Amino acid sequence: MRCAGSERPGSPVLQTIWDIVAMIPKGQVATYGSVARAAGLARGARQAGYALRVAPPGMHLPWHRVLGAGGRIVFPKSSRQHREQARRLRSEGVLVRNGRVDPAAIVSLEAL
Repeated sequence: MRCAGSERPGSPVLQTIWDIVAMIPKGQVATYGSVARAAGLARGARQAGYALRVAPPGMHLPWHRVLGAGGRIVFPKSSRQHREQARRLRSEGVLVRNGRVDPAAIVSLEAL
């Protein structure tokens, strides 16, 4: 098992995670865990989070479409990141209430 952060930018694992995140449709979301599973990483939710954190800004990944378990925004509620993620999701028509999204917005990555 790999530790979160053990991959280097440019690694095939990170690229796979980035490719999966880029496929999440507008108006839908996925969890860190489902992104990791789609990348072939059992129990790799933290690695998915790391991959988003180190993604080059020029990639313009839809990071806001990736959430914690149960569709929860993982940033602290009072943070700028939490507000920005909720704003971006709402602009795509995703219902966000109390830091969680409507379960109907969570997409199955196996279907993509």
